[in-house]
Amino acid sequence: MIQEAAYYANMTLGVYRLLRTPYQGGTDRLREQMAHREERFLEIASRRVFANPRNPYYELFRLAGCEMGDLAGSVKRCGLETTLSRLASEGVYLSHDEFKGKTPLVRAGRQIQFTHDVLLNATGRGYIESISSGSRSRGTPTRRNLEQQRYREVYDELRAREFGLDERAWGLVAPILPSAGGLRKSMERARAGGRIERWFSVRGGLRDAGHYRMVTHFLVAFSRCLGAPVPWPRYLPPNDFLPVAKWIAQSKMEGRSCTLRSFVSPAVRVAAAARGAGLDISGTLFFVGGEALTDAKRAIIEETGSEVYPNYVVSEIASIGAACRQMKTGNCVHLFRDALAVIGRTRRAPLSGLDVPSLLFTNLLPFAPRFLINAEMDDSGVIEPANCQCEYSAAGLTTQIRDIFSYGKLTGQGITLFGSDVVRILETALPRRFGGAPGDYQLVEQEGEGQTQLVLRVSPRTGAESMAEVRDFFLAELRRCYGGSLAARLWKHSEGFAALREEPCATQSGKVLPLHVLGLETRYARAS
Repeated sequence: MIQEAAYYANMTLGVYRLLRTPYQGGTDRLREQMAHREERFLEIASRRVFANPRNPYYELFRLAGCEMGDLAGSVKRCGLETTLSRLASEGVYLSHDEFKGKTPLVRAGRQIQFTHDVLLNATGRGYIESISSGSRSRGTPTRRNLEQQRYREVYDELRAREFGLDERAWGLVAPILPSAGGLRKSMERARAGGRIERWFSVRGGLRDAGHYRMVTHFLVAFSRCLGAPVPWPRYLPPNDFLPVAKWIAQSKMEGRSCTLRSFVSPAVRVAAAARGAGLDISGTLFFVGGEALTDAKRAIIEETGSEVYPNYVVSEIASIGAACRQMKTGNCVHLFRDALAVIGRTRRAPLSGLDVPSLLFTNLLPFAPRFLINAEMDDSGVIEPANCQCEYSAAGLTTQIRDIFSYGKLTGQGITLFGSDVVRILETALPRRFGGAPGDYQLVEQEGEGQTQLVLRVSPRTGAESMAEVRDFFLAELRRCYGGSLAARLWKHSEGFAALREEPCATQSGKVLPLHVLGLETRYARAS
């Protein structure tokens, strides 16, 4: 209780400082960072890695036989990305589970001990925490300092110019606290001189979300007292996104097209609700993130005459990229090369046994929340030149990542759940409670009608009689995991989770895996 009170007191201070700090804007800082990205990397590596034996990268570089002079020479001769690829092949990287502390960091037969705090940037204090899902369990919070918050405004300005957003009505579908995204996006829009006109959210019950609602409303009131027109959350009825569609249609009737920011699945539900009610929401721009924008989801939104564009964000790192107006197919974004270096390597995906093009991320901004070199986040994608004429390309962001996909974690409805946490429930907790063995319970992420659907398959061999009881037990166990509390709340609202008595599905090779992530089997089966 005391710790949570201190956390929100710190967030209140962050709201105050952010709203009292002048707006940044402009692309000059982006261009300056692009011009010096390699030397900035070397400066940070020298200070944060080679001068700090506690940093795990210190030992990784030593085992790879690479000293600071070697690193600087390679970057100068070969370029940053080529150097990073070579380092990854020599063991200088962190897998997602190593970064999270779920598996030990072992190279060349040696275990490298480290604590997560050594990766954090101590030069700038963070106030507003970014948490991918938010539960009462311990996760990996990312506190964004004011410099990073202000730097993000460059990307917001690029998007506003690319899509001509100034004359549009802005709406938002986002959770309340403990996810800070809805509050942060509202403040960002206010700092740019605009406002979010509607913030739609899931209410949740008083028992599990009452204090979050109270703190959210306090911070909204506090922001409004500071002069920022942050909207009050408007809570949606259970499994009902029609109020959002009605607001969009009403705004269009009044002569203003809308911009809506949302996770992917809620955006699809809004479009489906509009189509079902015969509402005209054509011309709406949907900016979505949190999960893969599949062709099926894109089609439902575009059938309403709207357009949809993905953003790519990893909470532990920051914004990775955003789509321009010419990116109308696939899950594709311009890479923010000013802030990140991204390389790819083929690896065997956990929980599936399939080969995927995994993405490795390296931070380049001196005020980034943590300094990571070749860190995996269990995401895959294809890196290539961006052949388009747009505001992003004009600013120098001429690389794109397409076919972005999470292969080691569930991201349905924008809530990230780590595969290793879910597997513990499937292979240990459920068999202990209802009988059966590992392989008798399987969580499947699949395309549903209008949203990502999660299905818990329960083999008839287990003897479990009530699927409702199995479902409730799974959700109770899930709440103990990082992200589980918010996931359970949103899945209940959208009716996006079900338990069924049926045999788990097998791969083409006959394996029964505990987790089937949306699209993984069909996307990469041929490559294996």
